Amino acid sequence: MSTARPGIAERLSRMIQLPTVSAELEQRGHAPFEAFERLIAELYPLVHEHLTFEKHTELGLLFHWKGRDAASDPVVLMAHYDVVPVDESDAWTHPPFDGVIADGRVYGRGALDDKGPLIVVIEAVENLLAAGFTPARDVYLSIGGNEETFGDAALAISNAFRERGITPWMVVDEGGAVVDSPLPFVPGGAAMIGVGEKGIVTLRLSARGDGGHASTPPTLTAVRRVARAVSRLGPSTFRARSPKAVQRMLAQFATRTPGAAGFGLRMLSRMPALTALLFARLGGEPAALVRTTVAATMQSGGTAANVIPSQASATINLRLALGETIDGTVLRVRDRLADPSVAIEVLDGSDPSPESAADGEPWALLAAALGVSHPGIPATPYVMMAATDSRHFHRFSPAVYRFAPLEMSAAQRASIHGVDEYVDVDALERGERFHRALIERLQ
Repeated sequence: MSTARPGIAERLSRMIQLPTVSAELEQRGHAPFEAFERLIAELYPLVHEHLTFEKHTELGLLFHWKGRDAASDPVVLMAHYDVVPVDESDAWTHPPFDGVIADGRVYGRGALDDKGPLIVVIEAVENLLAAGFTPARDVYLSIGGNEETFGDAALAISNAFRERGITPWMVVDEGGAVVDSPLPFVPGGAAMIGVGEKGIVTLRLSARGDGGHASTPPTLTAVRRVARAVSRLGPSTFRARSPKAVQRMLAQFATRTPGAAGFGLRMLSRMPALTALLFARLGGEPAALVRTTVAATMQSGGTAANVIPSQASATINLRLALGETIDGTVLRVRDRLADPSVAIEVLDGSDPSPESAADGEPWALLAAALGVSHPGIPATPYVMMAATDSRHFHRFSPAVYRFAPLEMSAAQRASIHGVDEYVDVDALERGERFHRALIERLQ
C-alpha cells in the first residue's frame, strides 16, 4: 500500500497549471514563477515552517533542513521548476498547461521535466516532517527556475555554498530514470544513474566576403565559406573513447544477460577501445555516449534572394565527451575547418564533469533507497548526455548523481520537450518513497 500523502497527483496538476516557461520570461513576466513559489508555501506548510528559506537571484529557491549532526557535510537534492515552451502547432491529447489527471496519469508540460521529479523530493520532506523526523545530517533543497535556459539561479546557489565553505557529501539532481530493457537484449529494468555529465559549448562560425549582385557571384562567397565549414564538422570530428561509467554499465548488464549477448557484453566491458569503436558505429545515443557530438543549429546571412551577402554565420552546438575541454574542442574545430578566414567565437559553455564513484557510501545509499522504492531494480551507472543544474556543483562536490526516481518508458522519454508529456501517479508515489528512504538512511 502506498504511504505517499493523498493528493500528490492533484498537487502536481496545480504546479503544471502555472506556465513557468523560462524561455518566455520576458513575454509572460515573473508572475507564474512568483505564483509557483507561493504554491509551494501553500501545499507544503511544514517545509516552510521548519526549513530555512533563501532566494538566490529572483528564480533560485534554497531550503535548508538542519540535521542532528551539524558537523557532517550535507546532502543537496536538486530540481527545477521551469519548463520549455510548447509549439502551438503541436496537437496534445490534453492541453499542456491544464494538468489533466486521467487514466492514472498526470498530463502536461513539466510532468517529467522537471516538476514530477521536484514534487517527489518535497513530498518526501513534508511527510518526514509530519512524522517528526530529523535527518542525521543537513539536507538542502535547491530548486532552480531557469535551468532550461542555462540561467544563473543554480549557479548563484552553488556559489553561496562555496562562499560559505560548504562541500556537499552528495548531490542528486535530475537525469536518468527507471527504465525497462535498457538495451534491446538486456532483460529486466535498471535505474540509470548519471555519474558523469557531458559538457556543452556553443560556437558561432562566421565569415566575410565580397557582396554584390547574385548574377555575378565570386568563387567563394561568405555563405559558401560558412557552409563548407559546417560540412567539415561531421560525426568523426572527435575521437571516440569509452568512459569508465559505460564500461561499468556493460559489466553490470553482462551479469544478467544470458547466452552469447551476455558474453559479448562481458568482453566489451573489458575492452574500452572496442566499445568506443562499436558504439560510434552504431550512431545515435550509443555514439553520443562515447564522443563529442556536433550539431549545426542556426544559420544566417543575406537580406534578399538576389543579393550576395558580405557576411554569414552558423551556430554550432557541441556536447563534450567526458575527458574533453572547451579549449581543446575549439582547437580541434579550428584544425578541422582548415580555413583561417572563418572566425570561431565561443558563445557559452561548460566543461564536462568528472565521474563520480559508482561505489562507496553515497552510491550505496542510492542503491539502498532503490531497494525500498523499486525492489529488484539495480543502480546502474551511465553518462548523462544533457546538461543539468548540478554541473555547478560537480566542480567542488565529489559525489554528484543525476537521477529522477520515476519509471519512464521510451515513449515518455521521447515526450520530454515534446508532445503529450505525462507521468504515472504510481511512479510519483514510488519516487516519493525513494527520497524518503534516502533521507531516512543518512548517517
